[in-house]
Amino acid sequence: MLTRLLSNDYPRSRVLAVLLVVLLIALAGAPFIFPGVKALNVAAKVLVFIVLVASFDLLLGYTGIVSFAHTMFFGIGAYGIAVATTRMGPTWQALAVGVLCSLALSFVLALLVGLFSLRVRAIFFAMITLAVASAFLTLASQLSDITGGEDGLSFKVPEVLSPSYEFMEEPFLGVMLDGRLLCYYLLFAAALLLLLALLRIVNSPFGRVLQAIRENEFRAEAIGYRVVVYRTTSSILSALFACLAGAMLALWLRYNGPDTSLSFEIMMDVLLIVVIGGMGTIYGAAIGAALFLVAQSYLQDLLRLGSEAASGLPWLSALLSPDRWLLWLGVLFVLSVYYFPTGVVGRLRASAAAGGRS
Repeated sequence: MLTRLLSNDYPRSRVLAVLLVVLLIALAGAPFIFPGVKALNVAAKVLVFIVLVASFDLLLGYTGIVSFAHTMFFGIGAYGIAVATTRMGPTWQALAVGVLCSLALSFVLALLVGLFSLRVRAIFFAMITLAVASAFLTLASQLSDITGGEDGLSFKVPEVLSPSYEFMEEPFLGVMLDGRLLCYYLLFAAALLLLLALLRIVNSPFGRVLQAIRENEFRAEAIGYRVVVYRTTSSILSALFACLAGAMLALWLRYNGPDTSLSFEIMMDVLLIVVIGGMGTIYGAAIGAALFLVAQSYLQDLLRLGSEAASGLPWLSALLSPDRWLLWLGVLFVLSVYYFPTGVVGRLRASAAAGGRS
């Protein structure tokens, strides 16, 4: 059963296996283990970014395609939920229509980008996708009648998913069993299923061909594989998973705007997480997303404590000021790339393989 779920792609490192189990337990029990609104928001964001980053890794790590249009599909998924529930009301039918319409639009756009641009090499394709993403961001900002413009759209979800809906009057293990908790576990189940689906894809014969194309496109073409078809299919699958991640984000926030799901900053975060976790390893998306988002969310708090503790040394206290959290986040990223050039997962697997040989 486990073999079928993991698609024969085991962690291949005891340390990595332990980290993945700890992460799974932490996310599964987050509402009870880490009480508080902020902690739950961070856990929900980790779930969303695991799917988003894993979908981008399918494109970059397994197929070797550098695309800056990935957040466009992320935004389409989020806007699909927002627009549908705004027009049709907070119903399950509206959520279904929003998801299906956004998937259909993502499919068409990914197909068009793939057919028109995937024959273009390397940096030129990246620039084309950047232009497409920028155009879509501008369009979302200007179509205020549909998207709410710069202000975005706030909307309601089905009552059973709202914080005001309580399943029990008394708390259970110190936590209220309400619609917000149900929404979190809906995201948890969706993230787990989508991650397992991506594992199945990359370890299928289709995924092996994608890796062959990444390693040597001309050789793959020479032995009979239609590279453009495989690359286009990979782009479409990646877009669809990113679209579902966007729908998850909108469902949790009950709001969406251009800066929430379409900003270039999100694209940069996804690239950083892929590098930190390890390209070409779906597990790296989970490890990288957790490390990056926890650091991003709590680094300021840690720096504040450090600054207060170092109050006797003015220069050190100033250096540890919470206002400099981006500087320290950059330092942490540089150190992670230096000590883990193949990402956390790649380094752990290499260490395990070296230990096995010795």
